[in-house]
Amino acid sequence: MKAIFFREINSFFSSMIGFLAMGFFITITGLVLWFFPEYDILSYGYSTLESFFTLAPILFLFIIPAITMRLLSEEKQMGTLEWVLTKPFSDRDILLGKYFASLFIVIVSLLPTLIYYFSIYQLGYPKGNIDNGGVIGSYFGLILLASSFCAIGLFCSSITSNQIVAFILAAVFSALFFWGFEMVSKFSSLEGSFDYFLKNLGISYHYDSISRGVLDTRDLIYFVSLTLFFLYLTHFQLEKRKV
Repeated sequence: MKAIFFREINSFFSSMIGFLAMGFFITITGLVLWFFPEYDILSYGYSTLESFFTLAPILFLFIIPAITMRLLSEEKQMGTLEWVLTKPFSDRDILLGKYFASLFIVIVSLLPTLIYYFSIYQLGYPKGNIDNGGVIGSYFGLILLASSFCAIGLFCSSITSNQIVAFILAAVFSALFFWGFEMVSKFSSLEGSFDYFLKNLGISYHYDSISRGVLDTRDLIYFVSLTLFFLYLTHFQLEKRKV
């Protein structure tokens, strides 16, 4: 797995995909959070990073599919997937190596955004007047969100040899899981427990819960289950190529 992981990391940065994804994320969040009136941190009047944690998932819907779209589709397009499968790597090694490489790129992209936290910490009145628990919970929620989006993107990359198609599918699937169930619950004629059940199927419900700084095992189980589900589907796709 380590060999596949480092191979993908080198590929990301040698092809500029990693730098472009990271640069896009940092540039857009910086511009929006400091210059756009709707999200401008300074216009909030109190120490919070709520606007960043609202914006980041939307950017993830584009950045993560861009990172994952080539993971398996490029291998299939170039005919190198069969070559990789003949090497002394198990399907699990290939799958996890590529998955963790994409997640690593996303996490590295988040690191420079810590400057937003330190800026608000210094600007707060009094100094340090910021909900540290909420910030930690929100960052943890972003990592869990990224883990699910990476698994979805890897699966979409496994079902097509076209990188653009893989990107579109990953963006659509991720958006459906993030907003789809919540939107259906709002328009559903059934109320009560069924409405609550639909909301629980969506990513946004669990992400919002963690972002409040409350670490609930149900939210953890949801993200882990969703990630494992799409990793299993991807593994199934790899197994099909051997038949």
